[in-house]
Amino acid sequence: MSASGESLSDRNPILPGFWPDPSICRAGDDYYLVCSSFEYSPGVPIFHSRDLLSWRQIGNVLDRADQLRLPPDTLASRGIYAPTIRHHDDRFWVVTTNVTLGRHLIVTATDPAGPWSDPVYLDLPHVDPSLAWEDDGTCWLTVSGVESYRIDPDTGEVFEGPVPMWSGTGGQYPEAPHLYRVGDWWYLLVSEGGTHTGHAVSVARARSPRGPFQPGPANPILTHRGTDRPVQATGHADLVEAADGSWWMVLLGIRAKGHWPPYHVLGRETFLAPVRWVDGWPVVDPVRSGTGSAGTSGWHDRDDFDDERLGPQWISPRDRPASAWSLTDRPGWLTLHATGDSLDRSGATVVGRRQQHHDCRVSVRVDPGASRCGLTIRIDEAHHYDLELARGRARVVGRVGPFRQVFGECQVPAGAVTVAVSIRSTDVLPPTVTSSDDLARAGHVGVVAAGSDTIRFEVETGAGWACLAELDGRYLSTEVASGFTGRVVGMYVTEGTAGFDWFDYRPTG
Repeated sequence: MSASGESLSDRNPILPGFWPDPSICRAGDDYYLVCSSFEYSPGVPIFHSRDLLSWRQIGNVLDRADQLRLPPDTLASRGIYAPTIRHHDDRFWVVTTNVTLGRHLIVTATDPAGPWSDPVYLDLPHVDPSLAWEDDGTCWLTVSGVESYRIDPDTGEVFEGPVPMWSGTGGQYPEAPHLYRVGDWWYLLVSEGGTHTGHAVSVARARSPRGPFQPGPANPILTHRGTDRPVQATGHADLVEAADGSWWMVLLGIRAKGHWPPYHVLGRETFLAPVRWVDGWPVVDPVRSGTGSAGTSGWHDRDDFDDERLGPQWISPRDRPASAWSLTDRPGWLTLHATGDSLDRSGATVVGRRQQHHDCRVSVRVDPGASRCGLTIRIDEAHHYDLELARGRARVVGRVGPFRQVFGECQVPAGAVTVAVSIRSTDVLPPTVTSSDDLARAGHVGVVAAGSDTIRFEVETGAGWACLAELDGRYLSTEVASGFTGRVVGMYVTEGTAGFDWFDYRPTG
């Protein structure tokens, strides 16, 4: 079974939130999809679907230290770039680039849920590697640029290359090249124009992987640049043929919010579009967007930490050493131990998940003890808002670029405390409003509410919920912070040891 056009109007994006650079393959009636993970660990999330619409995360491809090396000095938006997944010769293959190490790597598995093999490394230039095989078993590695290499994927040996290919229609950053054999032709799909509002997908074909490649007559075959469509930055695409013979494209896009210029805060998301073939060329209609409320996470919105291991949705910046967390120190709780003293620098203990909806509420029950801990919503170390608990008080701290400020605080009762972050993209605050007191003074008169959303921080005090601050969400956006990721919301500790009884994520829009 595969998706229908009617379904897409309700279900796109199929993976809402920070799931960029999608790649897809089919094995029988099953579809598997992987995405970039950048500086987060574990790396390369992998999803399974039977209908191309409802996806369940079944693991992470790079989930061991010997597969994923992200040193403490790994910069934000570095790390693991643009994986490609293929099914060939009864094995699943994932190739990706660790840009921090400057190396491509290939891992394989017979079960896509893992375990995946130790990496085979290739010291070749560029990013966005992709694998394709000829009928005789010849394997080609294609990279951004665009060029290819004839390799042995089992050993990493390079036999030939670089072989120049086709680098698009002239747009900047030709990238995400994928080769496909369809009938008697080899098709080369390329993204160009940069992974923002100039993004586009173009195609060429040749009789051999060596070329020469003939550009498609209607390039680019997909772009939303220069339009008012709600989905922008469409590109970094991959094709798959469904079991029923239909063709589909997965691609990334953004959904920006706010006055001019708009801001996107969820990162680059994964969308699905139908493909039809006309005169030997793929044709793609504009990408439609719905609520993005399909069954995309594959885990419960509430985690009571009763399982023996953390679910695959939980990620941490760079590393999550075993000494930093435990599900057994206090059964039914996630215990976090401080490994760094500030969220402003790498090395702190953070366990979070992607924000997947523009309107949502996240609450957590935490026992701070003598620690300094709390709930953070972050883009990187220089762009995060924190609801922090320490020494009997709760406070909201904001870090944006070189600026750090406390926006509100209150006393909290001893023992476990429930804290919450609510995010709304309607009734957005004017940019001058930073706290509930400011809101009462300022109102909305004469000030344009230009931001993407408003982030509200609350604490349950025993006498009800207290709002400590409401902050402009645009400062936790890609347009402000730069980079390739989206927001992550999660638990942290920067001093001592804290326990977290449960974590609850709920869409509210």
